[in-house]
Amino acid sequence: MQVSIETISSLERRMTIEVPSDRIESQVQNKLIEAAKNFQLKGFRKGKVPLRVIKDRFGKGVRQEVLGDIMSQTYYEALGQQKVKPACQPRIEAKKVEEGKNLQFVAHFEIYPEVILANFSTIVVDKKIANINESDIDNMIETLRKQRQTWVDGSHHAKEGDQITMDYVGKIDGELFAGGSAHGSKLVLGSKRMIEGFEAALIGTKMGEEKNLSLTFPETYHNKDVAGKAVEFSVTVTKVAEPKLPELNSDFFATFDITDGNESAFRIEVKNNMARELKNAVRNNVKNQVVEGLLKLHFVELPKSLVESEMQVLKQQTMAQYGSKNNIEDSMLPLDLFKDQAQRRVRLGLIMNAVIQQNQLKIDPILVRKLVEDLAESYEQPEDVVKWYYSNKDQLAQVEAMALEESVIDLVLNVAKINEIPCSYEDALKPVANSALSTAE
Repeated sequence: MQVSIETISSLERRMTIEVPSDRIESQVQNKLIEAAKNFQLKGFRKGKVPLRVIKDRFGKGVRQEVLGDIMSQTYYEALGQQKVKPACQPRIEAKKVEEGKNLQFVAHFEIYPEVILANFSTIVVDKKIANINESDIDNMIETLRKQRQTWVDGSHHAKEGDQITMDYVGKIDGELFAGGSAHGSKLVLGSKRMIEGFEAALIGTKMGEEKNLSLTFPETYHNKDVAGKAVEFSVTVTKVAEPKLPELNSDFFATFDITDGNESAFRIEVKNNMARELKNAVRNNVKNQVVEGLLKLHFVELPKSLVESEMQVLKQQTMAQYGSKNNIEDSMLPLDLFKDQAQRRVRLGLIMNAVIQQNQLKIDPILVRKLVEDLAESYEQPEDVVKWYYSNKDQLAQVEAMALEESVIDLVLNVAKINEIPCSYEDALKPVANSALSTAE
């Protein structure tokens, strides 16, 4: 087998492979002989049909099959011979396929770029440090109560935080418009669900009251047909209800699997969940800063094929998540919509892989176990969830990939400059704003 490789561009390669004809003809002959063993033809016993007849009938198809197999086999043999690592599947172009002559074909492909790792000590990370105070627990409990609040109908005047039920009709220049009317619509005053001025105008109204509102849609309103236009709403309030928070009692605690009705046990459970949320938020903020730092430090030329493949993946994910429920058709999402995100993901993947390979990082089974247990912690039967992960190769492989990513993050953090920033629990949950890293792209 003869192999030559040409450099078309920094990442594009064209490899020409020539395979001796005897390798092809021997495989064609073997396949025809094998086919003859089971072929039946009138006038001949099974397995006794002359080989020339088999060749006349099946020779062309068998040869095509053999050529395909040999091009695939010799392509990978040639890669090993040339010590080339392609970044994508090749585009194969047959050049000479005549019977009795050497096979010649060309494989077009891209290779992975060389990633030269920079000095990670120049990366600066702000790590938030927070404690969970009793007041934080009180606030969280109030949030949990509000999530389970009910509504009590009343005849009082509506105030901010109350829920009104209403019928309304909207008109622009005296004409109805799409989406401008509703019957029996519920609205919590102060939720800012409606355009500016709508909710404020209904504070103080009561059941049965009618009100006319003269408002204007914002210039930036999502529906461009009505953006910036004056609108008249006729609103009838049919019900006013105020929120009723659940009592801190055994029934409420039981919804969080606290069965003994003990408020102290409930507070401990809430604090544990908050601690887990705090730990994850701090870690994610740190990881995001490390990622931005890596992207800022490294320029990597991207194989077009990897970017295009990632664009397809992102589009498929978007269609699976939003397509059917939002009546989005495939043709409505051009691939270029995902280009920037795809480029970022490919670039980050190449950098992370370079860190892994050049530092010889391996999957740590102890870390994998910890990650699995962390994922299982929030379930009622965490032991069963752990067993499920370890019995599911695909799911476990995802966790192993997470473990490698964590190892990369830790390796960078070992040399990066870390600023510890004391803050409140609430502030610790917010994403880090770092203008120095925001230009990493």
